[in-house]
Amino acid sequence: MKLSNFNFELPQELLAEYPSENRDEARLMVLNRKEQTIEHKKFKDLIDYFEPEDVMVLNNTKVFPARLFGNKEKTGARIEVFLLRELNPETKLWDVLVDPARKIRIGNKLYFGEDESLVAEVIDNTTSRGRTLRFLYDGSYSDFRQKLKDLGQTPLPKYIKREVEPEDEERYQTIYAKNEGAVAAPTAGLHFSKHLLKRLEIKGVDFAEVTLHVGLGTFSPVEVEDLSKHKMDSEEAFIEKNATDVINQAKRDKRRVCAVGTTVMRVLESAVSSDQTLNEFGGWTNKFIFPPYDFNIANCMITNFHTPKSTLLMMVSAFAGHDFMKKAYEEAVKEKYRFYTYGDAMLII
Repeated sequence: MKLSNFNFELPQELLAEYPSENRDEARLMVLNRKEQTIEHKKFKDLIDYFEPEDVMVLNNTKVFPARLFGNKEKTGARIEVFLLRELNPETKLWDVLVDPARKIRIGNKLYFGEDESLVAEVIDNTTSRGRTLRFLYDGSYSDFRQKLKDLGQTPLPKYIKREVEPEDEERYQTIYAKNEGAVAAPTAGLHFSKHLLKRLEIKGVDFAEVTLHVGLGTFSPVEVEDLSKHKMDSEEAFIEKNATDVINQAKRDKRRVCAVGTTVMRVLESAVSSDQTLNEFGGWTNKFIFPPYDFNIANCMITNFHTPKSTLLMMVSAFAGHDFMKKAYEEAVKEKYRFYTYGDAMLII
């Protein structure tokens, strides 16, 4: 498979800038791999495709307000700083992206907040836009983290051209988010409402939670035609024993194990034992899944509609089958499904 196999024309008007008014009222395309059929439903209808003791695996990562705006010393130029990951809590070292990058050099200081109570010094260049910052703050670590939250904005994707709204803080978070660390939402989970989760629970569907802190690398464009040469950024992930117990039991019982999102699928496939069961996991994964690929754990998947040439699209293609995925995406464009973060969803069974 080559990069060019994953290109398609996507009309601009299909990019969703806002979610459905009710989370579970988004449209749902259901792909049946065995029957090669496509159905058009609402997201809340997915309950009809699950039975008692089937398992849904959720990514419980929580997005933090990773986008800051500061001013460069002396010139006062406005600089956007996107927090990627904390390198050292004691010295307050962070990996960040800066924009415009050409203005930011080692030794520069950036000032944040109207009172300039938070200062950062650039101590390294990591990539063309990447920098390492050391934050200078007089106060406890918990006060420092609170300061970042107070000054930060919800890190909406770049394609959303509108200004961030207060409601985005809630919109851009799954209702089961709990472990803070992501700079982007695991978007398949955004469709779940409390009401739908309760209905699934009453039906007898089991849930298992894993954590994968989504980084921007997930959305980095693939720039090599030979996919085997693409390197994924590492993301931190965790699977605890209670999750492995639930998932492995469902596998033994030949139940449906549904990965809610590409992030869940990636962490599951990063923790497979030699006998195709799921291990506990704590660490970093740079797993890149593209066709052909044999999946070991999940036999069902919920996902959104993804960008042309993206690693997310490649994973979905590997799971659904490339020709079937292409047919589904052609149908989605024709039927005007909404794409990306706030768009509609796909259930692959």
